[in-house]
Amino acid sequence: MRTNKLSKFILSALLVGGMSFSVSSCKDYLEVEPVSLFGPDYIFSNVSSVQKQVLGIYSTLAGDNGYGIRLSMYYTLDDDLMMGQGATPFPDNERRDIAHYTVQPSNTQLANPFKQLYQGVERANLAIYYIPKMEMYTSGTEAQKKELRRLHGEALTLRAQLYLELIRNWGDVPGRFLPADLVTESFLGRTDRDEIYDQLLADLAEAATLVPWRGELSARDERITQGAVRALRARIALFRGGYSLRLNRQMERPANYQEFYKIARDESKAIIDRNDHRLNPSYEAVFKEAIAAGRIEPNGEVIWEVAMAGGSSALGDSKLGYYNGPRLNGSTGNGALTILPTYFYSFDQSDLRRDVTAAPYNISSAAIIQPRSLQTMVDGKFRRDWIPGMMTSNAQYFGLNWPLIRYSDVLLMFAEAENELSGPTADAYEAVNQVRRRAFGKPIFTADAAVDLSAGLGKLDFFNAIVQERAWEFGGEGIRKYDLIRWNMLGQRLSETKAELAAMAAQQVPYQNLPSTMYFNTKATQVEWLNSLYAPVPNPAPSGADISSVPWVGSGITNTILTYYAVGFTPNKSELMPLHTTIVDANPNLKQEYGY
Repeated sequence: MRTNKLSKFILSALLVGGMSFSVSSCKDYLEVEPVSLFGPDYIFSNVSSVQKQVLGIYSTLAGDNGYGIRLSMYYTLDDDLMMGQGATPFPDNERRDIAHYTVQPSNTQLANPFKQLYQGVERANLAIYYIPKMEMYTSGTEAQKKELRRLHGEALTLRAQLYLELIRNWGDVPGRFLPADLVTESFLGRTDRDEIYDQLLADLAEAATLVPWRGELSARDERITQGAVRALRARIALFRGGYSLRLNRQMERPANYQEFYKIARDESKAIIDRNDHRLNPSYEAVFKEAIAAGRIEPNGEVIWEVAMAGGSSALGDSKLGYYNGPRLNGSTGNGALTILPTYFYSFDQSDLRRDVTAAPYNISSAAIIQPRSLQTMVDGKFRRDWIPGMMTSNAQYFGLNWPLIRYSDVLLMFAEAENELSGPTADAYEAVNQVRRRAFGKPIFTADAAVDLSAGLGKLDFFNAIVQERAWEFGGEGIRKYDLIRWNMLGQRLSETKAELAAMAAQQVPYQNLPSTMYFNTKATQVEWLNSLYAPVPNPAPSGADISSVPWVGSGITNTILTYYAVGFTPNKSELMPLHTTIVDANPNLKQEYGY
């Protein structure tokens, strides 16, 4: 299914343990595992083996303990757009507790992702330390030097992504930037995250000098390009300058936060000006024709995606489309992630992103759509009926890549940073409006008063518009919760959403005219509603042999969603997760923090 993609090479790297060499002693709680018998003298003696070693770093982003399910779909919810898996058993000491903020240090889903991320850090540390010491790094052929510099830059970028994921889930974590065998401290305590962030920002500045732009390459695959380096640097700068839960259990941002917004603005602007990456004119095509189809997105909108190896592997594949999205015949697949009704109705009726992000149906083996009720609507960007050959599959692994950074994020990061530094400038407006025009099917570069943001907004109103635009643009992509945290808005938005859901269930203003029931054609291969989503049920209601109905606005929202949604959220605690008990027990210098 995949053509010219990194995935098949990552699969081979997994089979040889990433070509990382054996660590002679497992010095600390990081439990660096020996993965092969090759030593550094061999691994870092030729370009081919270094390529395999770096692919071993890439591989730690994939699989069940990476973005195959846990980092993408367990850890990222609940937010104000979607809810993680509800229903019983709850509490369950695993994914439901994580989603609904009742997680405890003994939770079974905490330890392995943490360890896998650090396994990636260790592999990256090895590459970053040894690659520049290779003779051919400075004295090889031009082709050798070019490839080794690129591999060095990729390792720096991968380490930055791994640490970002560690920090935004666990706060201050141990920061190690040398291979385990080269350090004397066996047990590291928590490192101030700002120190780690500053190192990552410096690393990425260096990586940008080592890695080519997309437009400089003759072939396209999922390897990191300079656009990904700079986009990640912009993202990390916004986290560095944003709010986060500190060891004093207060949400704080640094006094010099604008310095980091300047980095985010400048890096985003560099990507925009380069024009190597553009919006796909079709929002749907990004997910249906590229990610679901296993193809490289042709416009460069998907700046960086986590390559999944395929082969139905818990180590290197993903459960996107099985754990989430429409189910087959209402029973195969989890359909675990719920689009909140308030999020669905926040979209303008003409916003094309709504029906890409939300899938109010299951699918039958005969390709007949089976609509779901409003309170059980699932996310749709990774739906099984868009994946060639998988619509009626009983498999759990579909080989879908996880999009880490899209170009629309670069545009909106630029607008946010520009607004923070200089107010809503013309350039900031244009960046947001390009995203909006695409959302409504308009020409991306042509001003359109019907969909562009209103002129003359103040700084706060423009910021609020970006907050909402990011909600519509990135629903289901694992971004929203962390955005709300860095804005110090998570608790506020969860509370407001609960109130909005209760008002909707009671059909109070502004939801008083929504239908209590939706009628549909039972023979349709696409959702064919027979009454309006935005008006009360007509009298008489639709009827006929091929017509059925599902509950819509009403008490089902209370019974199905509000019973579970973010029920355990505690401000100044739930913004982070605890370390698993085994991690703390293995390290005398590491203790539980943040109220756990």
